[in-house]
Amino acid sequence: MKTVAVFPYSHEVKIIDHDEPRITRPSEIKLRMLDVGICGTDREICAFEYGAPPPDSEYLILGHESLGEVVEIGPAVAGFAVGDLVVTMVRRPCHHPECQACRSGNQDFCSTGDFTERGIKGQHGFMAEYVVDEAQYMCVAPRALRDIAVLVEPLTIAAKALFQTRSILQRLPWVNLSQLQDRKGDNLHALVLGAGAVGLLGAMALCNFGFETYVYDRAPAPNSKSRLVESFGATYVSEQDLNAFVHLVGHVELVYEATGASQLAFRAMQVLAPNSIFIFTGVPALGATSHVDTDAIMRNAVLKNQVILGTVNAGKDAYTAAIQALATMSERWPTAVQALITRRYPLADYRELLVGRPGGVKNVLSFDSERVSSRVSSMAP
Repeated sequence: MKTVAVFPYSHEVKIIDHDEPRITRPSEIKLRMLDVGICGTDREICAFEYGAPPPDSEYLILGHESLGEVVEIGPAVAGFAVGDLVVTMVRRPCHHPECQACRSGNQDFCSTGDFTERGIKGQHGFMAEYVVDEAQYMCVAPRALRDIAVLVEPLTIAAKALFQTRSILQRLPWVNLSQLQDRKGDNLHALVLGAGAVGLLGAMALCNFGFETYVYDRAPAPNSKSRLVESFGATYVSEQDLNAFVHLVGHVELVYEATGASQLAFRAMQVLAPNSIFIFTGVPALGATSHVDTDAIMRNAVLKNQVILGTVNAGKDAYTAAIQALATMSERWPTAVQALITRRYPLADYRELLVGRPGGVKNVLSFDSERVSSRVSSMAP
């Protein structure tokens, strides 16, 4: 079968022939891959900044944002049927008996660092015509989400963050979560840093949860992303508009960082209200040391009871929640959700996706020739 693989030692990215996988355990499922989303992680792996093949391979098959269709089921599998649409989890647990996170099925909280991740670290990914994996790492997506279900994996980041946010907000007895979610009473304010796929999906999830949401991006409005942000009820703020944001300084209950730009992130901490939450989702590239006012950050964190939270990858509960949230968001804002997918590319155009500059929000490599589009979404820049 055809796959897209990176060769870290020879610095190559290319289509290769790879043995088609077969079910070897009764608990496995075989998928025909439909869509694989491309993100900054894939491009950084293709720039040879990180990424690790399986121990017995000189190459790593790419792809961790996936949508597949069930074509074969192992005899011990229940709850799946041939033809089901499936999103497959990325991270696999370490094998250390002392790692309580992995032993309890919460490998996204692995304490040893010896986890593997499909398409990233130690296991082949989903950028292949067929994939076999354990059923326990798969989640069924409704057929109605066929065109957008590839967004589930990046949406799990927001789903996991919202799980943590709910838990943290419960420390504040005057915050009524049910009223917030029903959009009754006073709204809490959220600022999202970045208008890429993770940021926009996070902004939609926060709006859906009941936050009055602002999205910061560098490009001045109006532009395609500002129009998209406004279409689902959030407010777009650019570098030039920051003066208009001053009235919210000290009144933002949650910042959702989705840029990986540390200087911007720490600058944004000045808008945090007392008892607020700052969520990091981006990973800065290795580079020059930056300087921040650490005293001010520490002073505010202590005196204002602020919570600084990092979140990475996601467990099955977040995948299930993300599928449910995507269904809800697509009912509320169907045009906006569809516009997140800028373009579907055929396998032959893999280089433009992985080492080029395709632009837009979320580009997808599609193994389903009927879904490949040559037209860029009208919402894309």
